[in-house]
Amino acid sequence: MDFFGTIMAPFKWLVSIIMIGFHDGLSAIGMPAANGWTWTLSIIGLVLVIRAALIPVFVKQIKAQRGMQLLQPDLKKLQDKYKGKTDQLSRQAMAQEQMAMYKKHGTNPFSACLPMLIQMPFFFALFQVLSGISAAKDQGAGIGAMSHEQVVEFDASSIFGAPLSASLLHGGGGGGQVAVVVLSIVMILAMTASQFITQKQIMAKNMSEEAMASPFMRQQKMMLYILPLVFGVGGINFPIGVLIYWTTTNLWTMGQQFFVIRRMPTPGSPAAKALAERRAAKGLPALSVLTGKRDEEADAAAAAAVEIKGQRVQPQRKNRKKK
Repeated sequence: MDFFGTIMAPFKWLVSIIMIGFHDGLSAIGMPAANGWTWTLSIIGLVLVIRAALIPVFVKQIKAQRGMQLLQPDLKKLQDKYKGKTDQLSRQAMAQEQMAMYKKHGTNPFSACLPMLIQMPFFFALFQVLSGISAAKDQGAGIGAMSHEQVVEFDASSIFGAPLSASLLHGGGGGGQVAVVVLSIVMILAMTASQFITQKQIMAKNMSEEAMASPFMRQQKMMLYILPLVFGVGGINFPIGVLIYWTTTNLWTMGQQFFVIRRMPTPGSPAAKALAERRAAKGLPALSVLTGKRDEEADAAAAAAVEIKGQRVQPQRKNRKKK
C-alpha cells in the first residue's frame, strides 16, 4: 500500500462503516437490501452525518468571516502604508503585521476553506470505495468495512438503470450505458450549479462594500467560476454515487448559507440591511449581528428606511438656535 493509500485507509473504513450502518437500518425497516435506492439513501445518510459533525467548524468559520469583515478597514490602511514598496524587507514587514493583526482578532483568510478541507478526505475515501467496487468483486474481496457479499450487492445496484459505481468516463456497459451518460450529466450539472449558486449568494448578499473592494475578494470572484469548472470537468470520472454525495453536500451548504445570510448576516452587507428593515417593519428592535444585543444605531437607520419607503420625510436640523 502506498503512502496516500495508508493515509486514506482509516477514512475508507469510516465512510464504509457509516454507509453500511444506514444500509442495514434501511433494510431493517423493509427496504430491499440490494436496491439501488437503499444504497443511495445510505450515501445521503453519510452526508448528513459528516455535515452535522462539521456544524461546530461552520460556526467557527462564520466567526472568522465576521472578524475578517471588521478587519477590512485596518487591512486597507496597512496596504496603503506599504503601497509601492516592493523590497523584501517591506514585504516581510507587511506580512508580519498582517499575521499579528489576524492573531489579535482570532481570525485568518483561510478559515472559509476549513469545512471543505475537512470534507476532502471523506470525499476521496468515498471515491476510492466506489471506484474499487468492480475490482474488489472480481478479486473476491471486500473493500473498507464492506464484505465481499456487500460489494457484489452494491455493484449490482442501480437507480434509473444506471449502476451507482459507474461513471461517465467508465460507463456501465451494455444497455445501461445511456442511463449512465444521462444521469451523470444531470448530476454533474446539479453539482456545479449548486456550488456556483451557493458562492454567488454569499457575494451578492452577504459581503460589505469594504469586503467587495478588497484584493482578497478579487481572488474569491475568480474562484467563483474556477471551482465549479474544476468539479464539472472532474465529474466525468466520478462514480454516480460520488456525484450524489457531492450534490447533496452542496445542497446542505446552500440551505445552511441561506439560513445564516437571512438570520445572521455580515455587518454592512445588503442582507444585514434587509434584516434590520424586516425587524423595524415588525416593530422589533434591531440586533447586532455580532453580539446579538440591541443595536440602537441600526434600529434608527432601519426605522428611517421603512419610513422613507412609506412617505417623504422633511429633514430637520438638530439643536436649531432660536431667533
